[in-house]
Amino acid sequence: MQRYATDPLPAGSPYPLGATLTRSGTHFAVHAPDAERVQVCLVDDGAETRIDLPHHTYGIWHGTVDGVRAGQQYGYRAYGEWNPRRGRRMNPRKFLLDPAARRIDGRLGDATALLSYAGDDPFGDPSLVNSFAHMPRSVVGVEPGPVTDHLETPWADTVIYELHVGSFTARHPDVPPEHRGRYLGLAAEPILDHLRRIGVTAVELLPVHAFLSEPSVRSRGLRNHWGYSTASYFAVHPGYATAPGREIDEFATMTAALHAAGIEVVLDVVYNHTCEASIAGPTVSWRGLDAPGYYQLDADGRDIDITGCGNTIDAYSPAVVAMICDSLRYFHGRLGVDGFRFDLASALGRTAGVPFDSRAPLLSSIVADPMLQRAKLIAEPWDATAAGYQAGNFGLQWSEWNDKFRDDVRRFWNGDQNVRELASRLAGSEKLYGRNRRPWASVNFVTAHDGFTLADLVSYEHKHNEANGEYGRDGTEHNFSTNHGVEGPSDDPDVVAARSRHARALLATLLLSTGTPMLLAGDEIGHTQGGNNNAYCVAADAPLQDSWPLDWTGGNDELAEYVSRLGALRRSAPALRQAEFFSGRDTPTGHPDLVWFGIDGRELDNDAWHDDSRRTLQAWIDVSDVRSAADEVDLDETSWLLVLHAGPAAGISLGAPEWFDGTLEPAFDSSDSLGRPREMLAIEPDAVVETTGPTVLAYRARPRTR
Repeated sequence: MQRYATDPLPAGSPYPLGATLTRSGTHFAVHAPDAERVQVCLVDDGAETRIDLPHHTYGIWHGTVDGVRAGQQYGYRAYGEWNPRRGRRMNPRKFLLDPAARRIDGRLGDATALLSYAGDDPFGDPSLVNSFAHMPRSVVGVEPGPVTDHLETPWADTVIYELHVGSFTARHPDVPPEHRGRYLGLAAEPILDHLRRIGVTAVELLPVHAFLSEPSVRSRGLRNHWGYSTASYFAVHPGYATAPGREIDEFATMTAALHAAGIEVVLDVVYNHTCEASIAGPTVSWRGLDAPGYYQLDADGRDIDITGCGNTIDAYSPAVVAMICDSLRYFHGRLGVDGFRFDLASALGRTAGVPFDSRAPLLSSIVADPMLQRAKLIAEPWDATAAGYQAGNFGLQWSEWNDKFRDDVRRFWNGDQNVRELASRLAGSEKLYGRNRRPWASVNFVTAHDGFTLADLVSYEHKHNEANGEYGRDGTEHNFSTNHGVEGPSDDPDVVAARSRHARALLATLLLSTGTPMLLAGDEIGHTQGGNNNAYCVAADAPLQDSWPLDWTGGNDELAEYVSRLGALRRSAPALRQAEFFSGRDTPTGHPDLVWFGIDGRELDNDAWHDDSRRTLQAWIDVSDVRSAADEVDLDETSWLLVLHAGPAAGISLGAPEWFDGTLEPAFDSSDSLGRPREMLAIEPDAVVETTGPTVLAYRARPRTR
């Protein structure tokens, strides 16, 4: 059944923005406050019919065109001042996408035709080239019905899995060929089975807002693969649909299937910049309608770039606040998305020359919205500048990517980090998030799309980004990685064993730490990118099956089983996924909830904490005051001892508090390829356990029966 807006729309109202079907036609509305005239351009058989929008209300040009139905392609042309020094770049020769379009169709053509200026000077005369033949089209669509089946999995129980829709299933042998690399591929039962097997409760999808490759990438014969180059904040990316026009329905099918499997959907959203790059870049939408209203510009009309992508959205602009909140509500309320990870989120709390403000207009509007405040909100708490690094400084309702966890854990297992920093990360990074927030505000990760995969982290000391065409200038130099003696692939059994052991220790640390763990898709099967730590682009004509695909056929199923065991252990033990910080609080028994020991089984004193040569840390986690968001804590649940040893073979004396009267039951051993303890019999505290190298051990504390 086709859905319409209220018909007729309220007399004189410009809302909603975008193309809204009515019973008589379609109502078009676009924000262009300084335009003198705006035309909606209807496209049929490669030709356009231009129609003036008759009304201008609240800075919005709007009007209804009778007879226009779903599927109609369209765009806009804006007439007005050409004064680049004041940011005015309206040029009616440029065909513009609707910023609120629910669908877009087509590709970019000649790069020169997309420029709004003539010649090589962005401040020169306006271009006389009509961009119509070189632009995608907006498409009138049918509004999906509301979605109300959000899972709202408690944060303390959440395990996130970051994946790329195209790469993830592109070569999966058990996914129907026509669904590989598509939204429907994620709905395939073998994929759902795999996600459930390894304990995933939420998938975090790299950008699925419709995107177009930026000029610098296109000029090298490449295309943007990750999708951090947004062309529409409302349209679902059509490249992951089985055919153009099916993307909304197939996205909804994917979301419903994941929900039915108990898995939430989180989107990586790029509201900090757009695909239009700097003022020297193309004009495809926002710049041609209201550049000063959408972008941060300096006094000379140049883009203020704190994103490293050429432009920065002005999140202090009412038009931008409205656009982004409308976009979030659309994906949450109409397409069933459960949460959002905000790329370079610090840029959303900053404007020209003003320090970051966690109560900035956009950030406040999001958390105050009755719908959005129930979604999972995750900030990447930095941008491309030093001032933008704001880890720990977002508001109370936000979780944040914790890069300190990533770096400190990597360094510990490389043998060059002290136990003080490791202890902080294991316990939820309280110094960062302890001000009226919960441990799950720390989204812990060791790897992410941006950087080495886990397999590459233990196989390469240097990035190998030649395929990106930037002569190795792209991608971070600070990887805290190691190659175990050989750069890249190796058949040496000792090297292979050391790498595998290292990877397992990293995974165990991630999944047994307090906070919200995030896994990178493919790490559990040994996915490699050949040492590329910035795999954001591929050849322009590369099919999805050749665009950084996961190798499921040759994948390491034993490692996947290891991760599955870790996930089951985490789920079974509320003490390992606490919803409140330890903070040294006394339990109902009067004992501390967390005690730290060294390799000798003795509690760490001040001197021990500051001995940077130590490579062994033991954590006693008391169970008697576990505070879970759910009412499911097993009364028979036990306390735990975690042992993390990053040194060579050594004997470790197991620690336990003096008040504990019981035994320690082995539950996990990362030195085994499947995480199985070498000995299953319970042992006494102070017993010496021999390790053969870097190892994570977990023991259940069993009180003696009287």
